[in-house]
Amino acid sequence: MKNIWKLVVSIILPFLASAVGGLFTASSVSTWYVDLTKPSFNPPSWVFGPVWTILYLMMGISLYLLWIKKSNRTAFILFGIQLVLNASWSILFFGLKVPLYALIEIIFLWFAILMTIIYFYKINKVSAYFLIPYILWVSFASVLNFAIFILN
Repeated sequence: MKNIWKLVVSIILPFLASAVGGLFTASSVSTWYVDLTKPSFNPPSWVFGPVWTILYLMMGISLYLLWIKKSNRTAFILFGIQLVLNASWSILFFGLKVPLYALIEIIFLWFAILMTIIYFYKINKVSAYFLIPYILWVSFASVLNFAIFILN
């Protein structure tokens, strides 16, 4: 029963970050974002929701697998930092509508994810593997963010 609560909390945390980011994204995605010039490799808008849902779920599973291994405080701090940076990107890009600041911030996010993966790998390899699609998507999002900044 104790592990079920850990699983629930682990999955809820990333989705809370998603909700925070979503508050800022919702108001701009159908207005400001539509008017931006985007690169040819920009995915259709409908792709982002399912991709992020899967990634947040995988982040939660990663945290859970780490937590049941009796991980230390540093692991949770790293996870928390990347989660805050994740939500902050939406605030900067969609909320404040400043792609340059979002681009700078996403670089910090990318490194925070990398540090989290490296640290998680030392504790539970499978937990780290669950974060690989996340860093790959954020890598793509970084290139997309850069292109949008340049084009606008």
